[in-house]
Amino acid sequence: MSVFAKVTTSRSKPLSIAAGVAAFSATALLLASCASSSPSTDGGETAAAALCGPDAATAAADVTPATPEAAQSRAVSLKIGSILPTTGSLAFLGPPEIAGVDLAVAEINASAPGVLGGNVEVIHRDSGDTTTDIATQSATDLLSQGVAGIVGAASSGVSFTFIDQVTGAQVVQVSPANTSPDFSTYADGGYYFRTAPSDVLQGRVLGNLMVNDGATNVGIIYLNDAYGSGLESNVQTAIENAGGTVVASEAFNEGDSQFSSQIDAVLAEDPDAIAVIAFDQTKVIIPELVGTKGFDGSKVYFVDGNLADYSADFDEGTLNCAKGTLPGVLADDSFKAKLLGINPDLTDFSYGAESYDAVNLMALAAVAGGSATGPVIQANMQAVSEGGTKCTSFAECADLLAAGEDIDYDGVSGPITFDENGDPTEAYIGIYQYGQDNTYAPLNVEFGSLAG
Repeated sequence: MSVFAKVTTSRSKPLSIAAGVAAFSATALLLASCASSSPSTDGGETAAAALCGPDAATAAADVTPATPEAAQSRAVSLKIGSILPTTGSLAFLGPPEIAGVDLAVAEINASAPGVLGGNVEVIHRDSGDTTTDIATQSATDLLSQGVAGIVGAASSGVSFTFIDQVTGAQVVQVSPANTSPDFSTYADGGYYFRTAPSDVLQGRVLGNLMVNDGATNVGIIYLNDAYGSGLESNVQTAIENAGGTVVASEAFNEGDSQFSSQIDAVLAEDPDAIAVIAFDQTKVIIPELVGTKGFDGSKVYFVDGNLADYSADFDEGTLNCAKGTLPGVLADDSFKAKLLGINPDLTDFSYGAESYDAVNLMALAAVAGGSATGPVIQANMQAVSEGGTKCTSFAECADLLAAGEDIDYDGVSGPITFDENGDPTEAYIGIYQYGQDNTYAPLNVEFGSLAG
């Protein structure tokens, strides 16, 4: 498709899995075996040195691109905003996502052409969570400042609170982390996109992972919102299709602080493994589930909403050998170093790549269409993600566009390739494992295709 062609704005096609999920080679990412206990010489026990998920340190590097002198005084040609969590139950995702946005902006502004000869300006605003109306206030503020696109939100439930506001104003919204399948058919006029895949894919990978790990009877504890209920449904379907049984599935609501009834109901069915689909509530659920109730922490499975560093929250060994899934490729040390160059305090890199790609795609769509307005960006988002000469950076892609070539941007997060619903049609799901220190490291990655 020509990069100047207007893409269809239909959002009526449901998302479905095409071919089965294929394992992606990840032999370089094999982890050490689980930590185990062994008798000490004095009759006690000492933990073995090997961990399930040893983290390799990534050093911050001075890799933030410097803006050329000629670009420092040029005008702003593209104004975008972000609505990402700095408070609320997903606040741990805010720093890497914001760093991803800022890294892309820095690289674009450091490039010779910039966006149509000018710079990108980004205005960051908080999303909060679904217990507040911070996101809607942020959207109102950004729209009043004339942004052409917005990166966010992280939470599917939060995005649903302001999507009509943004897309109705003909401003492009690109979420780096929304995974609810409901967005695929949402009436957004063609202005909503996401660089993370629908949970149809993550649910399939997680369900298969649990069964393949030997879980016959599975329990689920999940957040009852657009994100949690959609993911729970897809995980359950995958488990049953793989020959397992979901023996109990218990929901809780945003804002709940006690989870004893859900934990007791699931444990009463004697599950082999438990999937916890939650956000910050995990910090309350796990100590009771594993610490008080005695469930084996190595049989707990997390998802993108709660795959986090719990080294400061749980007793050592609580999550040793537990696993979790996260959409996107496994961030390599080079990209982590770039993010650390933006924010040296980062300890989590989740959705940093997806946020980075969201900005690059909007900027390239503006270049392809010759205008940095919402309607023009929207009309070219699908085109710059598919069908032309492959390129992997803004500068490389912008040069191809200047030469009159059609482009296919393949990002740091994966190939992307938007369909007519604004969904990536193919994506990676990373599988991670926790070690004795309650931090996680890559185990392997799986690739899946999604057909519109």
